Amino acid sequence: MGEQTVPILPCRDLRPVLDFYTALGFEVTFRQLSPNPYAVVRRGGVQLHFFAMRRYEPAESYSTCLVRTDDIDVLHREFRAGLKAAYGRIPARGLPRIGALRTASHGVRQFLMTDPGGNCVRVAQGLGGDQHHRPAPEGTFARALHHAALFADSREDPAAAARVIDRAFAAAEEEPTPVQALRLLVLRADAARRLGDERTAADCLTRARAVGLSGAEREEVYDALRRLGELLEE
Repeated sequence: MGEQTVPILPCRDLRPVLDFYTALGFEVTFRQLSPNPYAVVRRGGVQLHFFAMRRYEPAESYSTCLVRTDDIDVLHREFRAGLKAAYGRIPARGLPRIGALRTASHGVRQFLMTDPGGNCVRVAQGLGGDQHHRPAPEGTFARALHHAALFADSREDPAAAARVIDRAFAAAEEEPTPVQALRLLVLRADAARRLGDERTAADCLTRARAVGLSGAEREEVYDALRRLGELLEE
């Protein structure tokens, strides 16, 4: 059996969409202007098709697809580098944009990117085991991390993530562990940057850099430290 599923995604204009995927290392393998604007891009085993609609509104799009990979760290690094070379910066908000690489609570390592057509492409690598979302853990800061990460990544709602983290810092009677503090501050800075709140982003990044970590703790928060570095460069 040789079946294959290929997503066909909408956009208003093919040109910026094709430029975006070319920056990611895709090759345009087909393009037509009439009778209907249509194009195909391919990168390795990933193939995406696009059709253009004049009255389509990318900012209101709900279209999405999932791309599975077995080397997500390399793919995320190459995509970021390609976008920076093409756009002069790594777009973190608006259209297009690329999100942070994180390990989700359901045992999947993933990042989200949204192209100029408003199509959200979720790139994921399964880590094995049960891939159902875990219940929220106990403890103010552990629960805040759990829920804020879901809002920031799975739902792409940085405002909700920011509210969860702010409530945890404001209402908690206990202190977060250094690991929790770093992860929360980096996630809050990421949300602030995506919301255009540069003052809060700068404050959180400064506080995150001041968190003291042991060698073992630094290994535990590898992704957060990498994201901290990315945010400082963006």
